[in-house]
Amino acid sequence: MKQLFGSSQRGDLQEAIRGITSPSLLLLMSNADQFEAHVTQLETAFPGVPSIGCIAMSYDRNVVEKGVGVVAYTEGVTATANVLEQVSTMPVKYIRRLQSDMEKVGAASQNTVCIDFCSGNDACVLTTMYSALNSRKIPLMGGTGDAGKVSVNGRIYQDAVAYALVKNNGGKVKIYKENIYQPRDDYRLIASKTDKANYVIGELNGKPAKQVYRDILQISDKDVESQTFKNPLGKVSGQDMCIISIKEPIGNTLSCFRPVNDSDVLTILEIRDYLSIAKETVAQIKKDFSRVSAVFSVNCLFRYLLFSQNGDLQKYLDTMGALPGHAGLFGYGEHYNDQFLNQTMTCVVFE
Repeated sequence: MKQLFGSSQRGDLQEAIRGITSPSLLLLMSNADQFEAHVTQLETAFPGVPSIGCIAMSYDRNVVEKGVGVVAYTEGVTATANVLEQVSTMPVKYIRRLQSDMEKVGAASQNTVCIDFCSGNDACVLTTMYSALNSRKIPLMGGTGDAGKVSVNGRIYQDAVAYALVKNNGGKVKIYKENIYQPRDDYRLIASKTDKANYVIGELNGKPAKQVYRDILQISDKDVESQTFKNPLGKVSGQDMCIISIKEPIGNTLSCFRPVNDSDVLTILEIRDYLSIAKETVAQIKKDFSRVSAVFSVNCLFRYLLFSQNGDLQKYLDTMGALPGHAGLFGYGEHYNDQFLNQTMTCVVFE
């Protein structure tokens, strides 16, 4: 199989798709001002070809911040694209679509992946989708775009998740996630007075959440919001650690980018050497695959900001660019099977 990436920094879709012929699947990553037009133009250029799209910055070795990027899968790929609607209230109502699409492409765990672009309510969406995908052990990766909009097969949807099932007829697929944080010291913080619907933590260990976070890190109130780049919260989940980004302090509470429940056990994380970790990720992929055809990744927008502020964005993209056909997007939340993640990178590798 092949994965092609075309882009236009000025938002010219025709420029972005110039080198694409006979695609089996298209992934569109556009900007807020041109998204609707790009969705229509892409469908006109490739009528009937399965496609999903969202509003996001895209990249290969370079970032497309305000233009348009298109990923195309060709040669030896079987794919379909569809949508689950009403994700804020009832995504399960449409789950039969995903079940039917798995049958349609002959999805199998070793060679098929589900890539999704979501408009929001990620945790509920992933639980719903993975309940169906897990019946065939189909891995899922993806992320959340901007402005609450996604596209599927030339149509724009709100309050929805767009997904594509991609079957690699020439080899295996595998998904990965990359965590650049580790627990700081031995803090065990019990969440309480949470507002799950609005992703707010009221207290940690019975004290105001903002105060606890600020005092542990010895920072001022004005630094709480930006400190999440270096020290996000972490939620213990079995042997795993889910990263929780802090959005902003609201009074003495902490507003986050993913839900936290009463009695959840949290800790404070600290950043590691992320460029070395990226090299380890590349090395692990090369170890797992004797031949890599393509890699599609979703990076958190906060990672983009962190790498950019530290002058390391190009170094990171060059490191990942050592893998053939690497391309991806910067999102507002990352998906890994049934996990809704923050400040993480997830990717799918095709043999």
